[in-house]
Amino acid sequence: MTVAVETGTWQLDTAASTVAVRHKTFWGLVTVKGAFTAVTGDGEVRPDGSAVGTITVDPASLDTRNAKRDEHLRSADFFDAANHPEITFAVRSAELRAGDEVHVVGQLTVRGISRPQSVTARLVGADDRALTLDAEFTVDREQFAMGWNQLGMMRGLTTVAASLRFTRTAA
Repeated sequence: MTVAVETGTWQLDTAASTVAVRHKTFWGLVTVKGAFTAVTGDGEVRPDGSAVGTITVDPASLDTRNAKRDEHLRSADFFDAANHPEITFAVRSAELRAGDEVHVVGQLTVRGISRPQSVTARLVGADDRALTLDAEFTVDREQFAMGWNQLGMMRGLTTVAASLRFTRTAA
């Protein structure tokens, strides 16, 4: 799909967007999956076609369908949601490249620690009122002071998958 995205401001459609994580645990035998139920965001498409914006996730909203595990993930061992109630991805630049590929450069902040993060997203739908981006990338949780790893059960990178639908709010 080659499409020109309308300039102006865009708001994340929270009902139609998802941010999920998955991580292999128990020495790679089990994949823990979860989704954040509270995600907000906005952005601006500039006249030159580039875009900036912010996605904010509430770490306390993580749901892995296991209440005890969710409580542990919200604790100081992982997200420390009581002291760090937001995870943010500040998009410094997003540019549509060949076809439907969007190159995104930003800054990911988790537990008050910020790191640069580049992502290749895919524009899976766009018109003058709405656009949807799908992206998947990996994060080294130890870079964000989430190194808890009892008996070496949790190794490797965490995968973040997002499907983000934005609606146009103004020109």
